[in-house]
Amino acid sequence: MADPTPEDPTRWLDTDELESWMALTTVMIRLPAALGRQLQRDSGLTHFEYQVLAGLSQAPERTLRMSDLAVVTEGQLPRLSQVTARMEKRGWLTRATDPSDGRFTLASLTDDGLQVLVDAAPGHVEAVRRLVFDPLTSAQIRQLREIGRRLRSSLDDEDR
Repeated sequence: MADPTPEDPTRWLDTDELESWMALTTVMIRLPAALGRQLQRDSGLTHFEYQVLAGLSQAPERTLRMSDLAVVTEGQLPRLSQVTARMEKRGWLTRATDPSDGRFTLASLTDDGLQVLVDAAPGHVEAVRRLVFDPLTSAQIRQLREIGRRLRSSLDDEDR
């Protein structure tokens, strides 16, 4: 497209930018789907459930406020509440009122939930390795890390 003009101030993508954008959007769509299929097939988990388990496993005392867990998983609270209710019925986590502030609910990973995560992790990590890291050189992995950091910073700025 043409450079911005007073009539059309849009900063259109040039050919390189457009090709890069299309490649990125394809990865953004296809990678989560591929990881979700692997988790469902091998562990009976959705990708979101795995993220909930992983997020709680990394938290102090394996416990987070639901609002903080929503940030970790990039999930909306209503969806997170539905998923955690199902996970609670399976015995993978517990939910309770935060004793330090009754307005909040705490989610805590149980030993059974941790075991589900431990059992699912090897297959998930293998899929991540196969789909993301194996096709790249060491230099490309470092570039990917830097690109991811810069994009994350831009997104963090957008959230403020």
